[in-house]
Amino acid sequence: MAVEIVYETHATTTDNEAGIATDRLPGLLSPQGRRQAAELGARRRPQGFAAVFTSDLHRAVETARIAFPDGRPPVHQDSRLRECDYGELNGQPVALIARQRVHRIDEPFPGGQSYRQVVAATDAFLHDLAARWDGRRVLVIAHSANRWALDCLLGGAALHDLVQAPPAWQPGWNYTLPAAWPGPEVR
Repeated sequence: MAVEIVYETHATTTDNEAGIATDRLPGLLSPQGRRQAAELGARRRPQGFAAVFTSDLHRAVETARIAFPDGRPPVHQDSRLRECDYGELNGQPVALIARQRVHRIDEPFPGGQSYRQVVAATDAFLHDLAARWDGRRVLVIAHSANRWALDCLLGGAALHDLVQAPPAWQPGWNYTLPAAWPGPEVR
């Protein structure tokens, strides 16, 4: 069998609207973001998820709480689903981070982490998901770097291509996680 994963990015924050890379800062949903989170819930609640997994960063948790206010399906926070740690560049303009991305695939941001480290954390999350949620459908609410990791790990995309030209936002992505998750070698 397999785990069906539906992935959603956390809703829009005040930092997103200001062009700031929130990174490990909590990030507060903007009024638009709170509406998006409610819409996410309306769109996804009827789809029969066994569980919701979210980053433990505030903006992702807040998105899940607004989307699923009654705690059904159960919401689980997981630190392995955090955004890439930009270290000393935390809270800087998104444009500055974007110029650094291709250089930070294997070399960490100063005082932070590399995108390859995000892929490794996401891979560890997937191993646990495959072991415990086989045959089920789950929703994951996290960050851009985690979506890129899923695209690499489950879609075969090259990390270099993703950080260089990130795919456009859409309302959700679907992935299939094989039950015996071996974790492919990431390009």
